Amino acid sequence: MATRSRAYLTPYLRGLRLLDLLTVMLSVLGAQFLRFGSSSTSLGTHVGALSYTAVSAALILGWMTALHLQNAYDGRLVGHGVQEYRQVFHASTWLFAALAITAFALKLDFARGYVILAFPLGTLFLLAGRWSARRWLVSRRRAGELSDRVLLVGDREHVASLVVALRRAPDAGYNVLGACVDTATSGWIEGVPILGPETDVLLKAVDLGADVVAISSSTGLGQTGLRRLGWALEGTKIDLVVAPGIMDVAGPRVLTRPVQGLPLIHVEAPTFVGPALVAKGLLDRVGALIAMIVLSPVLVAVAIAVKLEDGGPVLFRQERVGRDGNSFGMLKFRTMVVDAEARLPQLLAANEGAGPLFKLHRDPRVTKVGRALRKYSLDELAQLVNVLVGDMSLVGPRPPLPREVAEYEAHVRRRLLVKPGMTGLWQISGRSNLSWEEAVRLDLYYVENWTPVLDLMIMWRTAQVVIQPDPHGAY
Repeated sequence: MATRSRAYLTPYLRGLRLLDLLTVMLSVLGAQFLRFGSSSTSLGTHVGALSYTAVSAALILGWMTALHLQNAYDGRLVGHGVQEYRQVFHASTWLFAALAITAFALKLDFARGYVILAFPLGTLFLLAGRWSARRWLVSRRRAGELSDRVLLVGDREHVASLVVALRRAPDAGYNVLGACVDTATSGWIEGVPILGPETDVLLKAVDLGADVVAISSSTGLGQTGLRRLGWALEGTKIDLVVAPGIMDVAGPRVLTRPVQGLPLIHVEAPTFVGPALVAKGLLDRVGALIAMIVLSPVLVAVAIAVKLEDGGPVLFRQERVGRDGNSFGMLKFRTMVVDAEARLPQLLAANEGAGPLFKLHRDPRVTKVGRALRKYSLDELAQLVNVLVGDMSLVGPRPPLPREVAEYEAHVRRRLLVKPGMTGLWQISGRSNLSWEEAVRLDLYYVENWTPVLDLMIMWRTAQVVIQPDPHGAY
């Protein structure tokens, strides 16, 4: 039998608990020291001689308990980004809500400064610690280590989709060993070996030391076979995962409701109007205004560099298509020669872009300054003006050209249901290296699954991409 790889989880989770404990201790005791110094301070007349040191110890214990109750050490979820951060944040919020209720019920007179310091410090440091731990774990997973060994089961079409989806996300930690497909006994599917028919799944999973058996939505096992497989996997420490046929639907739109033992998956329709999008528009404009003020020295320096190179215009205005198909003039700091648009027909034959996009790795129209601006996406800072006037969002689908929209298929036009963005999933997932189909998939995923948390994640990842640009992805 093959050696199981999930053994990495035990030391990793142990280290994670230790990191969280040290972080909580540092935050709580640090808040006590900042508020009271090294002196022992009582809680006031209501509790007599009970010191804040004792309260700090209880708070540390309570914080670690809250993390456990919120499943912050669930090996199936650690390293999965937003989910993990949400668990940590919820644990911290519930702890301090319980603290406030207890203080009110028992009439304890806590120093507000102590609580105000401890809560944000602890939450921020916990999230920073999880982020650091996740970065280390992701780096190992991208190197092919510390991942769950997965055996896929289903028909060829659905198994192929699963292989592609898991390959797109090495950070998730799923290493596909092979697949049991239909009634096949050998062959390959999307570069993954076919190990046998679906009926051999249990035998192959045990022989290979698999950590996860992933069943596609169109498996030949049937309802009875799937249930028996679940029974057979009991006690083997092999997880059973069922992949629904509905693709690219995020968790907030999914609700599982059991009816007579049958799990029904409710998928809410995406919404493109309402208070949430009004709030997004307001935050976009406020964020753009703040960014323009903070980055004003950079904006001025970029403008001077563009002007000094050839004396031409600083800004380049190009017609793009926005929400509901309405056109607007998108601004960029000019990165090409003044007559770049007139030269375009001569270069169309050398197009390296996917689908209707025009991309040329060594575009002769790009200036020296322009190449540096594109590498760090500084040319796109001018679009803050478009966000400020309401034509664009900080985060959204890529703003297309009219000629691109003219070639859109019906489903691709769903990209136009929301405002285009300065950045988006396409920006942090490969940019010019993406295929046309992949770029469309990412944009449609964003359009239908937008949340404030997703926006924050994309902006954070964008900052990382800009600081450490991919030399092959930005040109």
